[in-house]
Amino acid sequence: MNKIITILICFLLQSQLSMAKITLPSFFANGMVLQQQAQVNFWGNSSNPLKILTITTSWDNKKYQITSDPGGKWKTKLITPRAGGPYTITINDGDNAQLSNVWIGEVWLVSGQSNMEMPVQGFKDQPVLNSAQIFKNATNKNIHVFRTIKEAKGAPTDHMRGNWQVADSAAIRLFSAVGYLFAVELQQKLQVPVAIIQSAWGGTGVESWMSAEALKGFDKYPLKEANAVQKTDRNAPSALFNGMINPLIGYGIKGVLWYQGERNHREPDLYAQMFPKMIADWRTRWNIGDFPFYYVQLAPIESVKDGEQISLSALFREMQYNTQLSVPNTAMSVTLDAGEQKIIHPANKPVVAKRLAAIALHKNYGFKEIPYAGPSYKSFTVKDRLLILNFEHAENGLKAFDTPSINFELAGADKVFHPAKAQVKGNTVILQADQVPKPVAARYGFKMWVMGDLYNAEGLPASSFRTDNWFAPAYGKK
Repeated sequence: MNKIITILICFLLQSQLSMAKITLPSFFANGMVLQQQAQVNFWGNSSNPLKILTITTSWDNKKYQITSDPGGKWKTKLITPRAGGPYTITINDGDNAQLSNVWIGEVWLVSGQSNMEMPVQGFKDQPVLNSAQIFKNATNKNIHVFRTIKEAKGAPTDHMRGNWQVADSAAIRLFSAVGYLFAVELQQKLQVPVAIIQSAWGGTGVESWMSAEALKGFDKYPLKEANAVQKTDRNAPSALFNGMINPLIGYGIKGVLWYQGERNHREPDLYAQMFPKMIADWRTRWNIGDFPFYYVQLAPIESVKDGEQISLSALFREMQYNTQLSVPNTAMSVTLDAGEQKIIHPANKPVVAKRLAAIALHKNYGFKEIPYAGPSYKSFTVKDRLLILNFEHAENGLKAFDTPSINFELAGADKVFHPAKAQVKGNTVILQADQVPKPVAARYGFKMWVMGDLYNAEGLPASSFRTDNWFAPAYGKK
């Protein structure tokens, strides 16, 4: 009898060992979207170490064989076709596991702080413009969203929580308004499945989203011991990179949208050093080249701290503008005309998303006829009492929606700025100020609070700018 029991126990143990349990990261799940026409990473764990797995993709019936390592981990690359679906992915390591409702399309990661996190339903007493209409129109089953659970970590982790949803009115209620509306714009134009992965947390600094390696050299941000970082300590250096970016690294994406800076805006010079390092570090870790990295300008707001020699907010916007000139494959969505004087979360998220989508469609999807940039200051000349500004991205002319514009200033050699009268002529702006008989410098919208009013003929706004470099931080030096 004892012998029979022993045989049965051995048989059961062998059966359990042969029935491997396959576990996948939360983003490899039913309803997911994989980046089209790419070699996308696909990984997981098997409870059987050193086990041969066979992965079969239904879009081409191709079989991939891979052996798990001594810890049971495995990773491979899947070749994806043109956009389409739904498909299945089958994983067999002695037992079958299958992912269904798998789509192939365009995948974007959106990240940053509260203005990116701001959901379609808005925040308390801070709505999203036209949210009722957005909910009403949320019927496109070709848009999928994945919202990560917010977690701070003291050391890089491979695990994160979240789930895929079709972007109906219920799913988008708590999802990033900018991310979702960007997807709407892309899907309507491309007519392919579009996925947005949201990994954002309000009130966070750029240092939280940077890896420990990227933060080396920035003495202001000493790294905390892993066991000292609490789940709610979202501003510990590297805490959100560890918990909310590291697990995603390698998932096939087209690019990143970024909306952050409010917490760092009083240190534009330091941010000018940190932001490019973060971008470069993310790109290195994803190892898919200099993928598109598009970001949103901080909208003007009246700060409670006034009396500065020069507005730190304006310097921060200048730094953001200059970053796209020095970091490859980046671009900025200008929001000088989309701020709110007393509210840090502007309601006009639709215009932010439309401008980001215009950048992506023009730069990444071949729609060169779609304008994506507003007037960009190029140079100036002085003729007697007049200062004449020349612009790029204004081939069809300029327009001041408040005619004449109220946001230009002139200064002479005394470096004192006075309001200037502005006349638009073609792609130039002619400035004059009675108090400045010999102008040497001009500024546009270079204040803490401003409502932008200079556009090109296509209706895209100019960013704030200045022709001088007085009070120039390091990033402004040539």
